[in-house]
Amino acid sequence: MLFFSKQKKLEQEVSTLRAQVEKINAATLDGWGGPEQWAEFFGVRPASSGVAVTVESAKRSAAVYSCTRLIAGAVALLPIPVYERTLDGGRKKVEHDLWWLLNESPYPTLTACSFWEWMLSSMLMRGDGFAQIIRDRNGNPSSLMPIPRECVHVTERDGHLVYFVSDGESVYGLFDDDVLHFPGFGFDGCHGESVIRYAARQAVGTALAADEYAGDFFANGASPSIALSYPQGVAPTEAQQNHLREQFADRYTGRGNHHRPLLLVNGGKVEPVSLNAEDAQLLETRKFQVVEIARAFGVPPHMIGETSASTSWGSGIEQMSIGFVRYTLGPHLRRIEQELNRKLWPRSTRYFAEFNRDGLLAGDSKTESEVISKSLGGPGAQGWMTVNEARRIKNLPPVPGGDVLYLTQATQGASV
Repeated sequence: MLFFSKQKKLEQEVSTLRAQVEKINAATLDGWGGPEQWAEFFGVRPASSGVAVTVESAKRSAAVYSCTRLIAGAVALLPIPVYERTLDGGRKKVEHDLWWLLNESPYPTLTACSFWEWMLSSMLMRGDGFAQIIRDRNGNPSSLMPIPRECVHVTERDGHLVYFVSDGESVYGLFDDDVLHFPGFGFDGCHGESVIRYAARQAVGTALAADEYAGDFFANGASPSIALSYPQGVAPTEAQQNHLREQFADRYTGRGNHHRPLLLVNGGKVEPVSLNAEDAQLLETRKFQVVEIARAFGVPPHMIGETSASTSWGSGIEQMSIGFVRYTLGPHLRRIEQELNRKLWPRSTRYFAEFNRDGLLAGDSKTESEVISKSLGGPGAQGWMTVNEARRIKNLPPVPGGDVLYLTQATQGASV
């Protein structure tokens, strides 16, 4: 009875929301505020540079695209094994039906890599990532269907979140038990904060304006502003001035006209009247905006190609990887893990999923071999991994006698 009561209440709220949507569609622009209110609603409020910064326009910034790609790609690269808690307070890796959804294909048309890139990109750019938990007749998750952020309205009812989803033709409601909600930083109970909207809007606007200016500068092919001067007493008529401007623009500006000789008669001279790109510090401005955008995303600038500033995370691939995983990926990974565990196993603490952070060391063979070597133990060092466990990491078959953990002599004596 409780389930049907909740379902009926949700259907009533869906009907109310549908009526509100129809009211909005029937309203005029004047009845819903001026251009500023609508610009704020659709996220196209211009930055101080005059450039409208939206999620789509922000992606045209190489720094924004690189930061998003780096974080989303790093998370998608990590495996998510499923563990079972043991009676002695430990854990063991188990084969579970949900492993396929988390690591291979959460939805029939998506690979796990594409799914996690979608979720992380939505978290960073829009503030939230949503996926509907589709269940079989027994109530077990059978697939995870991503939902675009702009199609979801979140509200709180009786201490629970309710998600109203618009598919373009209708609106349907989902309880929080059936939605994986991955919020970004600054979660207020319903929504996370978009990096673009809150932290990087001005920086992205300036970067886009600088990119546009730089493109116009180099596309022009000549000095951005010049003056043609003539000796005193040799003043061209107004018609001659207009003809000279048109002729100069047609012959000496644009790509392909960079080195054409300039021919002036009657003692005419070309004099620059503005600063060039270097004097205007255009390059320095663009570099600074890259650092600003990287700072907003929590990404070290050197990891997206800005190497003019040194890193304080230490030198070497291992130290940079550890710092990136700990300080940048760590909060995102923990939020995802907690959401997965409380939604996929809501009434049981027996199983849980956790990202394997060591997956980022897979490309560094030297560091990986050193870690595995130390984990096996040796004279004077306690082992914490067996040979077969190490071989499993490298996708190698087990060997006889490879399940014995190396123990130091002191440990053996204490165990006796």
